Amino acid sequence: MSLSTLRLRVPLIVAPMAGGPSSPQLVAATCESGALGFLGAAYLSPSQIIHQSEDIRRLTEKPFGINLFCPNPAFDPHTFPKEIIQRGKERLEPFLREMGAATPNLDPPFDEDFYRQFDAVLEARPAVLSFVFGALPEDCSRRAREKGILLIGKATCMEEVDKLSQSGGIDAVVLQGVEAGGHRGIFDHKAPDPNIKTHDLLNQCVSSPQYKDLYKIAAGGIMSAEDIRRALESGADAVQMGTAFLACEEAGTSAPYKRALLASEERKTRITRAYSGRLARGLIRPFMDEMEKEEILPFPIQNSLTKPLRAACLKNDTDKYMSLSGLGRRET
Repeated sequence: MSLSTLRLRVPLIVAPMAGGPSSPQLVAATCESGALGFLGAAYLSPSQIIHQSEDIRRLTEKPFGINLFCPNPAFDPHTFPKEIIQRGKERLEPFLREMGAATPNLDPPFDEDFYRQFDAVLEARPAVLSFVFGALPEDCSRRAREKGILLIGKATCMEEVDKLSQSGGIDAVVLQGVEAGGHRGIFDHKAPDPNIKTHDLLNQCVSSPQYKDLYKIAAGGIMSAEDIRRALESGADAVQMGTAFLACEEAGTSAPYKRALLASEERKTRITRAYSGRLARGLIRPFMDEMEKEEILPFPIQNSLTKPLRAACLKNDTDKYMSLSGLGRRET
């Protein structure tokens, strides 16, 4: 199978943006336009995945996708030292008090259960399942294929493309350059960023004979028609864009987030672990520097600890300590 079977009128995927921006309205509007929309479901409960998928189907009959974060078998939050978690909480306390935020959760597992989420995806039966932070467990790949669901993995280097193709297979790959906004799709959460630009990674994949038939999706730093044309002319079958759609009327992006994105012609971004514990590109905030003075807790613990702070910012209508994932207007 291939994404070509979906017969998209536009070679465009609107990136799954977990945490609210990928609303059912944005997914449906994307699909109605002839592109492929994705529900960013990494932070959703199984019931929310089912209900939001139903909402999408009420708005469109077109095929859509759902995105999940792969589990990390090398990390067990239940055995992570509680005293280190407590120190992480203490570092956040001044910010929490300032925003009047709730006490963060200190109990594992800190995030939704992947396998229950995956079961919900099978029940929702989207046309496509995409995943990030690794390869999909082989049993999950098999079960998804039995439902006729296409699979898209994400890679930040050719070594990751190789791993995706060897572990149950994929129908398409998102080739994520370092320019991309949001979470980096790096498999090993402790590894340094491969730091490969989108165009270079695309060229590497296109020039590899074993991947000549693999559907290739370029992602990172793509904001204009010229950027799209360049990617397609370089061998991409489609492009994936996220930041360009964050301020759309249909997006679930919060008001403070939208204001921050639109506030400056020269918005600056960088990659940090400050908010989630995973490398992610977002608008520069002093909070990043404060967190990076000491070692940051791993995902999903850091994400769980900062969640009440981000929620309190939303309640107070400020972006001061929010995670503002995205890319700059003039990325380098």
